[in-house]
Amino acid sequence: MEGSKIIAIVGRNGSGKTAYVEQLRKQMASSRVRYIAFCDTYGAATDRVYYLQLRWNQHDIDNETPRVGDILQKAYHLTGEDTAVRRELLRKLYALFGFESLLDKYVISLSSGELRKFQLIKTLLAQPETLILDNPFIGLDAETRQQLNQLFPLLAREQHLIIYMAIAREENIPDYVDEIIWITPESEFRAPLQHLDEHRHQAILSLANTSEQHIGNDEGVVSFNQVSIRYDNRTILKDLDWVIRQGECWALSGPNGSGKSTLLSLICADNPQAYANDIRLFGKQRGSGESIWDIKRAIGYVSPEMHRAYQHNIPALQVVASGLKDTVGLYTRANESECEQCRWWMNIFGIEDLADRPFLTLSSGEQRMVLLARAFVKAPRLLILDEPLHGLDSQNRLLVKDIIQTYSQLPGKTLIMVTHYEEELPACFTHKKQLIKHI
Repeated sequence: MEGSKIIAIVGRNGSGKTAYVEQLRKQMASSRVRYIAFCDTYGAATDRVYYLQLRWNQHDIDNETPRVGDILQKAYHLTGEDTAVRRELLRKLYALFGFESLLDKYVISLSSGELRKFQLIKTLLAQPETLILDNPFIGLDAETRQQLNQLFPLLAREQHLIIYMAIAREENIPDYVDEIIWITPESEFRAPLQHLDEHRHQAILSLANTSEQHIGNDEGVVSFNQVSIRYDNRTILKDLDWVIRQGECWALSGPNGSGKSTLLSLICADNPQAYANDIRLFGKQRGSGESIWDIKRAIGYVSPEMHRAYQHNIPALQVVASGLKDTVGLYTRANESECEQCRWWMNIFGIEDLADRPFLTLSSGEQRMVLLARAFVKAPRLLILDEPLHGLDSQNRLLVKDIIQTYSQLPGKTLIMVTHYEEELPACFTHKKQLIKHI
C-alpha cells in the first residue's frame, strides 16, 4: 500500500481481532512494521519481579535498571543518522506527552498511562511505515486521548504512515479513519446491549446471607493522615488525607502519573513506604504487627499492572482461584469447593466456557474478564478496581458495571474504582477523590 491511511479493525472481545492482527503482521513481515499491544510490559524478563517487588521497592533497583531517557535515546539512534527531521519529531513527541520531566525515571516505575505514552514515543521514533495499535486509547486520561486523536492523522499524513487500530468499542472509532474492517459483523456489533439478567442479579444479592460486617460504619476501612510519598527528587503524593468508611464507594481520579497506582499500592500492602506514614487499614495502624496477608485477605484487586504481570499460562479457572490465595499464579491447588466457587463467579461474568482455556491464549478482553472474576471470587470486604473496564467491549462493560452496582448493595462492602472515563462509573460511586500531578 502507498501513502497514508488509517484503518480500524473492529470487533467484540474474543471475536478474533488479535488473530487478524497476527496474520496481518506475518503478511507484512518487515523491520518497518511496528506493533503495540495492550499487554506491552515494562521489560519482558522482569514483568513478575517488577510487579511483586521493584515497582514499589525502589531501593532494590540496581544500576542496570533502565531509565526512560536511555531507552528512548537508543530507539532514536536505531534507525540511522541524526537528521533535523528526526530531531524535530523527538521534540514534538516529548512536548506532546510532557515527557521531559520523566526522562530520568526508571521504566518500571512508570504509571500505566505513562507506560503507554512511552511505548508510543519509542515506536514512533523508529519511523515505521506501518503502525498497528491494539486499543490505543485505553489507560490514557482525557487530555492524552485528545492529543492522540490530533497526532495520528498528522503523523499518517506527514510520514506517509499506514495505521491500523484494533478497537473493541464503537465510541473509540475515530471519525478520521479511512476504512473499517469488521471482525464482528456490523449489525451484531451494533446490536442492543443486554443488562445483567435477573437470575444473576439475585444470585449476587443472595451473598448477603453469608456476608459478615466486621467493623462499624463509623470506623474507617482506610484512613490516610498527611501521607507523603517521594522517590528520589520526585513527589508522588503530598500531605494526603483520606478516610473511607465501610459501605462507601469511592471514585479515584487524576491524570496519568498523579499517583493513583501508588496510593492503591499503600492500601494493598505492596508498598513498604506505608510503614513510614500514618495509615490505618480496617481499623489497625500499619506496622502494628499485622502481616501483609492479613490485609490482602480482605481485599479483592484488579489493575492494568496486574494484567501485564500475569504471565502464567494456566487454565483460566486456576487464575480465578489464585484470587482465593492472594497470589499472582496459583501455588496451591484449589479444592473442589473452591473450584465450584470460582465457576460460580465465572458464570456471573459470563465466561464459564473459558474455565479450561489457557490464560495466555485468551484475548486481552477475555483475560480482563477472568481477572475481574478473580477480584470478586472471595466476595472481599474491600474491592479495588483500577480501570476495571480496560479493553472491554460495550457489552462486557455494561455487564461489569451492573455486577459492580449489584455487589455494592451487599452489606459491609466497600469499593474503590479508578477510571479516566466518567461514564464508566456505576451509580453507586457517590464519593470522589481527585489527585493532582506534582511536578
